[in-house]
Amino acid sequence: MSTLFGEEHVKRYQETDGEEGHIWREGSTILLLTTVGRKSGRESTTPLIYGLDGDNPVIVASKGGAPEHPGWYRNLVKNPAAHVQILGEKFPVRARDAEGEERDRLWKMMNGIWKHYDEYQEKTDRQIPVVVLERTSS
Repeated sequence: MSTLFGEEHVKRYQETDGEEGHIWREGSTILLLTTVGRKSGRESTTPLIYGLDGDNPVIVASKGGAPEHPGWYRNLVKNPAAHVQILGEKFPVRARDAEGEERDRLWKMMNGIWKHYDEYQEKTDRQIPVVVLERTSS
């Protein structure tokens, strides 16, 4: 189990193609999401718990149940084009929020990977977004 967190997590994941950092707490799986800052215009990379829906990674903008959305999510709202690394594979994606029945299904799937999402939802008034990262060719 990895106890990596934040920048150190990103660094070790990149250096080892996810050999260190892909499997995280409670057996959850981690990808690296690189977004363009909505204000800075600079790229930043965040380690996030993910699941797969077919070939597309799915992530949850929980921020532990905080009242506001995480920065990476706000970056995706402004610019949905991003990059993902899963283990040694790197690919471009376009982010979109899951809605309706798809969101319900993916929320349940993600709670199977990280059982704390329901607790986080109880702590906040906002609906926590479930984000589908659709693979793109550019």
